[in-house]
Amino acid sequence: MTTYSVLEMTLKRDRLVVLAGLAGATVLSWIYLVKMARDMQAMAVNMGMEMNVPCTMPWSISDTIMMFTMWTIMMVGMMIPTASPMILVFAAYARRQREKNQPYVPAGAFLCGYLIVWTAFSLIATVLQWGLHKAALLSMMLVSTSAVFGGVLLIAAGLFQLTPLKNACLRHCRSPLQFFMGHWRPGVMGALRMGLEHGYYCLGCCWILMALLFVGGVMNLLWVAAITVFVLIEKAAPYGHYVGRVCGACLILAGVYLITTV
Repeated sequence: MTTYSVLEMTLKRDRLVVLAGLAGATVLSWIYLVKMARDMQAMAVNMGMEMNVPCTMPWSISDTIMMFTMWTIMMVGMMIPTASPMILVFAAYARRQREKNQPYVPAGAFLCGYLIVWTAFSLIATVLQWGLHKAALLSMMLVSTSAVFGGVLLIAAGLFQLTPLKNACLRHCRSPLQFFMGHWRPGVMGALRMGLEHGYYCLGCCWILMALLFVGGVMNLLWVAAITVFVLIEKAAPYGHYVGRVCGACLILAGVYLITTV
């Protein structure tokens, strides 16, 4: 079999190639997060620090870079799976264009735009974490040390789940075909811009859910995985928007309980 034939067969199976790429990026991100969580636990033990008390050690430049990197990789690991349906639809359209010998754009351009939005969010999250750290509201494992602060975050997240803004953003994320019909732009820059726009809608859906990481623990990987699964269900599962509303009510109740039991 010639090299050209192998390449042609690979291109025809681009759905598997795209899926493998998305899965690979997700797995590598989670491997990094597992290693970092273990390293932080080991550091806390070696320094004799308790896990549930505020961490007041000042940040260095390297600490800031490390935290920004952590948030960026975490967003890759959490959000790529939830954006996979949209990315696969884009890849399928590109495949049809290629089969017709018409100009097409690789799905990577769309994904790049999407990740730019979440990288910007990672910078904001790093600044927020720094502020909470300065206020002595975070433990070594990046968990809120204030029940009131945690409760307020839970209530705010629950209320946001019930707002028209949440529903409007979620509607775009749940309907890939409708999104592309209303936002299609040709060329590489067009794909990049569509990725940015989808990222904005996705951020509009999930930004406050990401803040809940400070309640359950940014380095609590079970909590991180739970939020990822919830976002995926909300976006892709049948009746996912109803699941989101029920969860919103549960978050409000959990927040009230946390505050009133202080």
